Amino acid sequence: MAFSIREYRPSDQHVVMSLFQEGIFEHVYPAFFKAMSHPDHIGVALSISMAGYVLGGSSYFQALLFGSAWAGLIYYCCHDIYEGYMMRRQSTDMANIQASYLENPDNGFWVAEADINGQSKVVGMVALAQDAGDGSYGEMCHMVVAFPWRRKNLGSQLTRKALDFCKERGFGRLVLDVSSPQTAAISLFEKAGFVQTSSHRNTHANRWFSNLD
Repeated sequence: MAFSIREYRPSDQHVVMSLFQEGIFEHVYPAFFKAMSHPDHIGVALSISMAGYVLGGSSYFQALLFGSAWAGLIYYCCHDIYEGYMMRRQSTDMANIQASYLENPDNGFWVAEADINGQSKVVGMVALAQDAGDGSYGEMCHMVVAFPWRRKNLGSQLTRKALDFCKERGFGRLVLDVSSPQTAAISLFEKAGFVQTSSHRNTHANRWFSNLD
């Protein structure tokens, strides 16, 4: 499948924001299932279900109800985390993509287009910002590929675009953060030569980097 990757334009705002939101919320279910599979959460779920069973007079329905309430709370927490992240980004860099990325020559924001029945449609995106510290490296973010266009090498092409941009700017490395439930993204970055350098136990966020020297 042939894709065209170009710089973001103001006319892309609506579809880019839609892609951004979809890309954020699609991680809620994987995060939820990962959280529910944690031994501590399994133990709590069993304890709560048992409490419902006892308090309901040996009622399996009550046990199921109590257990479902716990699962609902975990899902709500996962959803709230991602929604909070989305809202923070929408009020900062994503509020004005032009000013945040394109007016700084060391930042970039690109969209990928596919030709569909003779018309170009935005089906992916990626952003890159220079490190706010010493400016020696680039940070990649907001990489999203629309679901129907996955497994067509577009993620690799967007990653290559960010890597090439970093090399052109003389950055020493490219870094990014990926949460552990994003298994497909982790596989993509491993194939691109990225190495995990750190992880955060509470948020399951992992930092990856690729040396450009």
